[in-house]
Amino acid sequence: MTHRNSVLARQGILEDVGEEPDAEAYSTGVLPSQELEHLVRVTREIRAVDEIQEDQFQPASLDLRLGPVAYRVRASFLPGKGATVEQRLEDLAMHRMDISQGGVLERGCVYIVPLLEHLSLRHRTSAMGNPKSSTGRLDIFTRLITDYGTEFDRVREQYRGPLYAEVTPRTFSVLVRKGSRLSQIRIRRGNPPTTDEALRRLQGELQVIGSDINEGEIRNGLPISVDVRGEASGGLLGYKAKNHAGLIDIDKVRHYDIRDYWDPVCAPHRGGLVLDPADFYILASREAVKVPPTHAAEMIAYDTLVGEFRVHYAGFFDPGFGHPDAGGEGARAVLEVRSYEVPFVIEDGQVVGRLTYERLTSRPNRLYGAGVKSSYQKQGIALSKHFKPA
Repeated sequence: MTHRNSVLARQGILEDVGEEPDAEAYSTGVLPSQELEHLVRVTREIRAVDEIQEDQFQPASLDLRLGPVAYRVRASFLPGKGATVEQRLEDLAMHRMDISQGGVLERGCVYIVPLLEHLSLRHRTSAMGNPKSSTGRLDIFTRLITDYGTEFDRVREQYRGPLYAEVTPRTFSVLVRKGSRLSQIRIRRGNPPTTDEALRRLQGELQVIGSDINEGEIRNGLPISVDVRGEASGGLLGYKAKNHAGLIDIDKVRHYDIRDYWDPVCAPHRGGLVLDPADFYILASREAVKVPPTHAAEMIAYDTLVGEFRVHYAGFFDPGFGHPDAGGEGARAVLEVRSYEVPFVIEDGQVVGRLTYERLTSRPNRLYGAGVKSSYQKQGIALSKHFKPA
């Protein structure tokens, strides 16, 4: 057993990990589920107004819960180095809503919601926020904010203080309440390097993205391309959201009829797919994605050099996604796509994003799809879990 594993074992956070005694562990990386539990139960680096629930723990992230109030604000903001979020709300808040029993967040409006969880991070420990997959698939733009923060979704090392979610529904108005979960947080220890050479080795050894990517295409991440043929789905490429659909209760699962909220998008007879800037699309990658139990993956923010569109609001893939160890056989990445300003044509096989992998400090004691009620393990073209199967 490595020195670090022996330390973790003494702390009781390698229990039921399923690793061999000599399994590799690292002093830096994204923390797996059992270490997140240690931060909650033992070191108290993650705290909450209400007790953190067992089902909030994901393989390499923790679900965050909305608190009982929401503030409608005039505009999105960052507090900056000289202010807390509360201080900025004094200037920017338009009204305060009680959402303890339920409240509607209107499409096109910006809200700030204090979260039930807050942090008290130690030396060399930082955090990153991201929307949950289902949040991105509803076109809800959600970002994490901290006091004195200068970046969205980034929590500086040793941060001690409350967490806030900025929430902007773009397509559907949504009903939320205290305890609703729109976002997640990952905790990172140290600053482990992620290099193209490491990604090339990962691809060469495990074929994590398809099977026909050459080494020269791997730069600043592994390329992800879009499917505009739909050969595996009878010509269905995905869905386009209806612009004036009804309200969605964020806590209802498999409840809504797809036809009331979405129109199918079929493969064009020739050429590429034209994206209308007024519309929101759910499409899929051509490649099957696998995330080994030792890593987590993240879709890198879109690059304007590849086109005037945004792909993938919820860009985090947990360990085990699409991986055989967790019952997967490779799963296509769902792409949440919105064009900017002008219509834009995307062609079949066009690279629309890049996936980067980051190692965990150790293998998690739970994997995506394996006993954690994962909704998208064997997905093809998948809408959010709120909709009944097609």
